[in-house]
Amino acid sequence: MAWTQEKVSSIYTQVQTIAASDEAFRAEMLENPKSAIERISGEKLPDDFSIKVIESDPAFTATFALPPLLPNTLSDDELDAVAGGGCNGQGGGVACK
Repeated sequence: MAWTQEKVSSIYTQVQTIAASDEAFRAEMLENPKSAIERISGEKLPDDFSIKVIESDPAFTATFALPPLLPNTLSDDELDAVAGGGCNGQGGGVACK
């Protein structure tokens, strides 16, 4: 079976549930997440499937996993330089030059 986003989400839910109460599994996830996930799923992960596991710290209210930075995005200055807009001489807060 392919490792679709739906399957990854399902396994993620299982990992969260088990890791909340099983100290040995939690330690395995931190030490060797591929092995732990393969054991839970019953399937081998693709060789190029990489995983980073971080442990939630109770000293913080929330832990965020940031998405990858999108390539070829424009900075605010670049957006200002290419931003379209009309100037029909009828105001609307846009000064016509």
